[in-house]
Amino acid sequence: MRLFTGLEPAPLVKARLAGAMAELRDTAQINWAPPDNLHITSKFIGEWPDDRLAELESALGGVAVRGPIAVTMVGFGFFPNPHQPHSFFAAVQENEGLMELAAAIDGALAPLGCPRESKPYRPHVTLARIKHRQEIRGLRARVAAMSDHDFGSFAAASFHLYQSRPTDAGSVYTKLATYDLMRENN
Repeated sequence: MRLFTGLEPAPLVKARLAGAMAELRDTAQINWAPPDNLHITSKFIGEWPDDRLAELESALGGVAVRGPIAVTMVGFGFFPNPHQPHSFFAAVQENEGLMELAAAIDGALAPLGCPRESKPYRPHVTLARIKHRQEIRGLRARVAAMSDHDFGSFAAASFHLYQSRPTDAGSVYTKLATYDLMRENN
């Protein structure tokens, strides 16, 4: 099974992202994500044996990060750059809580044989995948002309383990488990 961990945006934030995607959809023939799939990946796990799922879930259950984590989403971007991109995303402002969560998950899964991340963590929400040489000038122009790139903020009190299953219509994401973030003592 193909797995990853992530945060689900609050409903209002997800609705704003879906609205921006609807406004941009006609500017480029690219693979737009279904609004139900929108998430902030904290760790891409990749292929994982079914018979080791309980072991993985147990390791994730031991992740202790103070929460809730403040998440603010403002702006758009392209990976790796706007001139030869493979994905279009909504930006998530980096903060200590998000970075700590990504590092804690990475550390918890390393002893299970899950490779540690080699690149710095850049939180984002993938809005579309762009295949080699697809025309996106219209998308770049529309994004530049948009006056509001603020999708809002929310407090993430949990993270999720997701399964990604490919279908003819694109990937379907299913939450397999939810992990509460440790609350700060008041």
